[in-house]
Amino acid sequence: MARIDCLIDTNPMANEMRSVSRNIQGTTVAIVGMKAAVIKAEQNAADHVCRNVNKGFYTLIHSQISQKIAKLQSEVDSHIMKLNQLRKQLLSIKERMERDYGMISQRYIKLFNGLNKNLEQRVYELDKPIMEFAMKDINTISNRKKHMTATVPTSQKESLSISQKILTSNMKFQGMRVIDSMSRFLMDMKKQDELTQKILLNTSSLEKDACLMVPVIISESRYDKYGNTRLDVIPPSEGLSGKAQESICSAISMVAMKFDWQEESLSNEIKSEFSKYLSSSSAPQRVKDMANKLFSSNNVQTIK
Repeated sequence: MARIDCLIDTNPMANEMRSVSRNIQGTTVAIVGMKAAVIKAEQNAADHVCRNVNKGFYTLIHSQISQKIAKLQSEVDSHIMKLNQLRKQLLSIKERMERDYGMISQRYIKLFNGLNKNLEQRVYELDKPIMEFAMKDINTISNRKKHMTATVPTSQKESLSISQKILTSNMKFQGMRVIDSMSRFLMDMKKQDELTQKILLNTSSLEKDACLMVPVIISESRYDKYGNTRLDVIPPSEGLSGKAQESICSAISMVAMKFDWQEESLSNEIKSEFSKYLSSSSAPQRVKDMANKLFSSNNVQTIK
């Protein structure tokens, strides 16, 4: 292989490489500047976005809180208005109740004062001699010394003895009246006891233990739209005292809830009796038809 020696000048290439190196350094400086500018722009953009996001978040929260405050304030204002209205109503009711209480109390005060006066007058009239003795004669007798003190220093011996005799006779007369009224009172009490003994039954002749069959009506009614019921026990009023009726009602009311009821069809006698009363009634025909409809649709239950 042939070998050729030649001399090549590298200065132009070196010059070009130097220019390239300078350009590369300028590019590097430009890239570094651009990078710094990009980083600053990104930071500014991020700060701007964060500021806007924070401002929007704060604005949203502020608006929501303002809306809730306005809503709650309106509710509070409505409740305050309602409470003020209720307060006015309660005050008016209180004033009306106070007026009613004053009127009723005055009325009952007059009534009871009249009753007290009437009862006092009746009691006084029942035992008039004893009341007069206790209220008038006793005071006169107890104060006889005061009545006689004025006559002793101004009276002579003869007039003093006469006045003492008159006073003694008056005391005897008043005592006789008291004894007479007490005797009449005791006689009246004795007569009342004898009359009471004649009227009252002899308890020894009555049987201690007895079994009586008493008919009782048990009525259960519904008195409102919620289905609440009321149980009424109606005993016979003839032949039983008030205490016996109350005892029967209380005893049946305690065991009425435990009764076992069963449905039963109405007898022909009851149907015919109802038809007779319905036909003889003077009510309008519409009322009769409704009564007949209710009677036909009614279910009768009896105790097993």
